[in-house]
Amino acid sequence: MRENKDKIVASISDRRCDVDFIRKLFFAGMNVVRMNTAHATPDGIRTIVRNVRTVSPHIALMIDTKGPEVRTTDVETPIEYKTGEMVKIFGRPEMTTTHDIVNVSYVDFAKDVKVGDHVLFDDGELDMLVVENVGPMLVAQVQNDGVLGAHKSVNVPGEHIALPAITEKDHQNILLAINEDIDFIAHSFVRSADDVLAIQKILDEHNSDIKIISKIENQEGVDNIDEIIDASYGIMIARGDLGIEVPIERIPGIQRQIIRKCVMKKKPVIVATQMLHTMIKNPRPTRAEVTDIANAIYSYTDALMLSGETASGKYPLEAVKTMAAIAEQAEKDRNAMGEWEVPLSDNCTQREFLAHSAIDSTRRLGVAGIITDSLTGETVRHLAAFRGPNPVLAICYKEKTQRWLNLSYGVIPILQKEQATAEYMFTAALRMLRQKGYITLDDKIAYLSGSFGLGNPTGTTFLEINKVSQVFDKSYEFHLPQKSE
Repeated sequence: MRENKDKIVASISDRRCDVDFIRKLFFAGMNVVRMNTAHATPDGIRTIVRNVRTVSPHIALMIDTKGPEVRTTDVETPIEYKTGEMVKIFGRPEMTTTHDIVNVSYVDFAKDVKVGDHVLFDDGELDMLVVENVGPMLVAQVQNDGVLGAHKSVNVPGEHIALPAITEKDHQNILLAINEDIDFIAHSFVRSADDVLAIQKILDEHNSDIKIISKIENQEGVDNIDEIIDASYGIMIARGDLGIEVPIERIPGIQRQIIRKCVMKKKPVIVATQMLHTMIKNPRPTRAEVTDIANAIYSYTDALMLSGETASGKYPLEAVKTMAAIAEQAEKDRNAMGEWEVPLSDNCTQREFLAHSAIDSTRRLGVAGIITDSLTGETVRHLAAFRGPNPVLAICYKEKTQRWLNLSYGVIPILQKEQATAEYMFTAALRMLRQKGYITLDDKIAYLSGSFGLGNPTGTTFLEINKVSQVFDKSYEFHLPQKSE
């Protein structure tokens, strides 16, 4: 199994989700399975969950919501348009779209769109310029030859479309995620912290510990990125719709800025969309795609995501293997060029200070690896945020924590069995690192954990550094707690 620092999220369709297929992707390097509710049925989602859990309880599961999006309605057959044609646009979700009248899913669509706006359909493949706004009707001129099918995306760059944060279908899928004990909800088209809090409210009402990943797909999300990061567990830079909603030349800078902000705030960040798009139909990627993945890794993203490449493409296994190989080489190249040292926050906590010191010890003292134990994963995410050159092995006390850490950079999460002591797990972790070639007996190892007061966890309280051979020496005296935050 691949254990690169950067994690891989793979989208899986309920039309191709058998156990053998998922197992192959897992051993090729997949850490997280993503399920897209825009395509999969509830029964299909349940099938994916069941099959993933059959392969391994350690694979994390992520489900998308549709979020506040606008789409075209049904069409009898795909409609061809020629440049210069005039079209009427209505917000009538119950009516079919024809050549002369395009109906969309949002009733008040015309209220939020102005004369001079461009309405982009199907990820920007078809462009219509609004020339007149008459009550519930827009009159638009086709700007390029194109074809429009059913249920295609509708974007209006630069405009706020006043949709609710959660649709009824979203609500049902959130309840499905809770019932199936899914690990992450990736909420689409997040515009502000309020959109995140609307999801969190439902989770809290059902005492769910599912973590929210906010998908940044429009200008509002970019403008409000700081409050969104604060309200979320992590961020997904969803470059598909984002590349339509903002000028495409801004995407690389926005991506780099969001990654940097997430790293500084100790939040996982995923780069997504068209990373190996040509591998949907071809067995090899383009040079530009290879460079795109490498640049995301040079910027220190936590994770990379495959969409159609694994959900419906002809070469899903090859796509995962290719991404893993590119990531492995890019990590080596980045290390050779020099690590980016993430600074401490101005108001750093004890946990942050000790995590930074542990990472700093790998550079200054030659520490070959870090072991920590974790109940919530918070200390581990701090270690991941400082982007150290050597592995962080996290002993997790809950399966959920282990799966959550599948999105965190450079972390190898393992589950502590209930009957095992902390001493046993610590030495087992050392043996694992030795077997994988990360450390030798002559190396130094760092241990980051917490002590207990009156039986209650007190968070991260100490950092210990020792020679590996000394730990295996029978005279070594352990001072390890049974649990830690």
